[in-house]
Amino acid sequence: MVQGTAGASPARRRPDADKNDFARAVLLGLSEAPRWLPCQYLYDARGSELFERITALPEYYPTRTEAGILETAAPEIASSTGPITMIELGSGSSVKTEVLLSAYTQAAGAFTYVPVDVSGAALRGAQQRIEAAHPEVRVAPIEGTYQDAFPKFRQHSPSLVVFLGSTLGNFDQGQAAAFWRHVSDGLAPGDFFLLGVDVVKDPVVIEAAYNDAAGITAAFTNNLFVRMNRELDAGLDPSAIAHEAHYHADWQRVEIYARFERTQTVRVAPLGQSVVVPAGARILVEVSRKFVVDDLRRYLSAFDLTTRRVFTDPQEWFAVMLLQREGER
Repeated sequence: MVQGTAGASPARRRPDADKNDFARAVLLGLSEAPRWLPCQYLYDARGSELFERITALPEYYPTRTEAGILETAAPEIASSTGPITMIELGSGSSVKTEVLLSAYTQAAGAFTYVPVDVSGAALRGAQQRIEAAHPEVRVAPIEGTYQDAFPKFRQHSPSLVVFLGSTLGNFDQGQAAAFWRHVSDGLAPGDFFLLGVDVVKDPVVIEAAYNDAAGITAAFTNNLFVRMNRELDAGLDPSAIAHEAHYHADWQRVEIYARFERTQTVRVAPLGQSVVVPAGARILVEVSRKFVVDDLRRYLSAFDLTTRRVFTDPQEWFAVMLLQREGER
């Protein structure tokens, strides 16, 4: 699951443009074989609220495990990079970054934090909270996407770019390669990148995280179709759409589907079109890739990123990797 929102469409865009983008994505995804929908549309206001509840569930280990790693590792991370500007991709409320902000203020005093997110409201709330708690931190937000931030990396060098929550796991291979090319091109030699990733482990543990007993993850998936009704006049019966999540060990990823339990006609009112989805059809709404650290280390080296340190938890369920862009500054 995505824990930041900067990969989605920019919040600055007109609401009608966003609705038309959503409509086109739904029409395209439901017309293709296999059927799919972009995961970014899971995160409307209700979806974001449900995801926050998911992160607190006993089955959902990634958020609390990553937080525990950062709590232990933050002073060493600050010591390893020295004074930097911190840039966070998909920062949201910046709560998960609090321990890093504290470590850097203790190590270096005043410094600059650049949160990047499409949500202006989230950025404003984070800025107010951080400046009140850490008056020595200058907050310089960027309201926009990852793509908006990449060209600005070098303006803040020496820097540490932070990308937490295993958001990388939501990218397919093509998206991941494009992301790392932009990161490598954007960073100045010697700059750092802090990456949080969920690692391969017992499939029982992984599948439980996406099929919680309380049904919150199912509600999160179902909310996408509630949103389609509200914004696209889709005319769906969400109660006849079921959540499915399975881990595929060969592909090292969780696939999350919405299964139509009866045939439904999906209207896409802004475009004046509709699509029939038959009973039994499964629509892919999200993937969450898991990683083997040594494999990822080798992969990242192809983008001139050297792994300096790997921090993990006692069970080795999650990893935080400190990377550095190769070359002389």
